[in-house]
Formats: sequence, C-alpha cells, structure tokens
Amino acid sequence: MAEPSGGVWAELVGQQRAVATLKAAAAAARNPDAVGSRHAMTHAWLITGPPGSGRSNAARAFAAALLCDQGGCGRCTICRSVESGAHPDVTLVRTEQLSISVSDVRELALRASMSPTVGSFQVIVVEDADRITDQGADALLKALEEPPPRTVWLLCAPTADDVIVTVRSRTRKVNLRTPLDSEVARLLVERDGIEPGLAAYAARAAQGHIGRARALARSDDARTSRQQIIQVPGSLTSVGACLRAAGSMVTLATADAERRTGEVDARELAELKEALGYGTKGARPKQAAAALKELEDQQKARSKRLQRDALDRVLTELTTWYRDVLTVQLQAVEAAAPTPRVEGLGLINVEMHDEVVRAARSATAEQTLRRVDAILAARQALEHAVAPLLAMEALMLNLADPS
Repeated sequence: MAEPSGGVWAELVGQQRAVATLKAAAAAARNPDAVGSRHAMTHAWLITGPPGSGRSNAARAFAAALLCDQGGCGRCTICRSVESGAHPDVTLVRTEQLSISVSDVRELALRASMSPTVGSFQVIVVEDADRITDQGADALLKALEEPPPRTVWLLCAPTADDVIVTVRSRTRKVNLRTPLDSEVARLLVERDGIEPGLAAYAARAAQGHIGRARALARSDDARTSRQQIIQVPGSLTSVGACLRAAGSMVTLATADAERRTGEVDARELAELKEALGYGTKGARPKQAAAALKELEDQQKARSKRLQRDALDRVLTELTTWYRDVLTVQLQAVEAAAPTPRVEGLGLINVEMHDEVVRAARSATAEQTLRRVDAILAARQALEHAVAPLLAMEALMLNLADPS
C-alpha cells in the first residue's frame, strides 16, 4: 500500500485548521524575513484537544517541521528521528507517573537553556502538561518568561483550563477537534490496510480516539473485551451480580496494568541494580536500598495510573451504551432505523441495535441520565483516589437501580 501523503502531518486527520497554523509557524521559523512571518511563530505553544485527537502527534509533527528543511517531509532522517524520539534537539516528555514534579521541570528548563546541537531549534515536547505540579508550573513559568532565542516549548493538555493560568497565558493555543468517524476509518484503511467494514466499526466504537480505533481494528482481544463491557448493564440483575461485575472490571484493569508494566519494571530494576553495583564489592547498601525503594514507589504509581486509565476506558465504553439508549428514548433516531442521515447522530453500538431498543423501552430517559451521572461520579471518584473496587461497586449498584 502506498505511503499516506502529507508528510509528518498525515495522521492528523480532520485537523486542517490546526495543521495550517502549525505549518505557517514552521515556515515562518525557517524564513523569519518572509512576508507575514513576524507573528506566525512564537517560543511556546499549548496544543489542546480531546483524548485521541492527536495532541502528541501534532507536537511531534510540528517539531519535525521546525527542523526539517522541507517543513516535515516525513521521509528524511530528521523527520524519522523526531518521530522515533532519537533526535538530539527534541526532548519528548511522556510521564508514566501521576504527576510531573518540580525537579523534572527544572531538568527540562536546564535542557531548554542549551543551544541546539545539530538543528535550528531546541524543542521541548511535554505530552502531559496537565500533570505538572503547582511547584513545577512555577519553575516552567520562569523558563517561559526568559526563553532562549532558539528554544521552542510544545505543551499538550486536554483543555487550556487543565494548565495553570500563568503558564497558558504565555503560550499560543492550538485546539484539535474530535475527528469524524469517516475520517478515522479512512486513515485506518489507507495507513494500516484495515478492511473497510472493520475500520468503520472501530472508528465508530472509538468515538474519534485514533489510538483506540487502531487497537480495536487490530486486536480480537480488544474487541472481545469491549463487547464484554457493553454487555455489563444487562447483567446487573442483583446485588451479587453488581459486586461480581465490579470485581471483574477491577481485576481486568489490574491485569492490563501489570501486563503493560511487567517487562518495563523488570528492566528498570535490573538497570538500576547494575548502575548501583548491587551485590558487588564496594556497593553501598544504604544508598542502594533508598534508590531501590524510590524505584519501587515510582513503579507502583505508574501501575496505579495505568489501572485507572484502564478503568476509565471501561467507563467510556459504558457511556456509549447509555448514550445509545438515550438516543432511542429521545427519538433522536428511529428505533427501526439506527443508521443516521447525519454522521455522528446514530447509534454507536449499531450492531447491538435490538438490545439497545429493549433497554430503552425498559427505562425512562430520566433514569438513563441518572445512570450517565453515576458514571461521571465514578470517574471523579477514581480521579480523587477512591479505592477502585469501592468506586466500581458503587457504580454498578447505581446502574442497576438509578432511582
């Protein structure tokens, strides 16, 4: 299959306005004396958009466009090294912890103060700027207020409000939108060679989240897991069933987190022990014990975050079910014709049309809205460190009886 056109911008589907802004800025940076270049480029950017819209992809593409002589061709060594994270003048920060500390930000500020080694710019990409602590934000603010002439900061966050106001006021904002299902499906077909019917299903189920759509299109296990979650509402027939469903969801999320961190944890532990000279003559047991304890704490925090992320995906899938039920209850689609005339207004779980209609007829719209509120409450509880099992048990009981 032919390589998608568009260079480094190819995967930013449905983001024409944002891409045009970033392309113009990159062109201005490469040729600051050109007409119209004066206000196109700035030293700090805040790229926002819903999950899966491509914030980190946009930041990487922009970084490549700033360094590539052709504005991000996607083929040269510069573009490929930026994409892989190997370019010496591009620092990619993607935290696996719950937050980005002040010490982390100070290290970034030190890196930002250095001159580029091989390219025209030193680019700092922070993919989770919303996770910077308040103290870290203060340190970042100082770096943004006195920027070196050849350094560019690219901060990514779900919304501008997720970033402290003093930081976001010193950035230029670029907002990404949720791409249409048809745009995501086309990307899966053209880039990944996915069969059109499967691509359409994955795009619809992922609701604009490109990474999630790719996972659903590629993995039978991902599709099976999603189907199991969608069937949960129909299984909540007793208190016992609710508690079993909650336990199952937490167990699956924990297993997913352990699967994703197991090899990484083992490698990090081996590398740290080797660096400390652990078990060899001359090693310092006290210092080694402290370093190992710190690593253990970091790994636990990462596992906790990944478990929470997995549970958040469960909540998202449940939301699609009740969204469909409400759509039928409010007669936004005809019960006998789930395929809409306008994209985005039909059923998400169209393959479960009959089950959705039965669920819609067995409850009121008010009850469905209360169930959606319960899902939102569970998400907030997880964000505020409520024990996952407790949050999920409360949710399942509320879904079973929303009165």
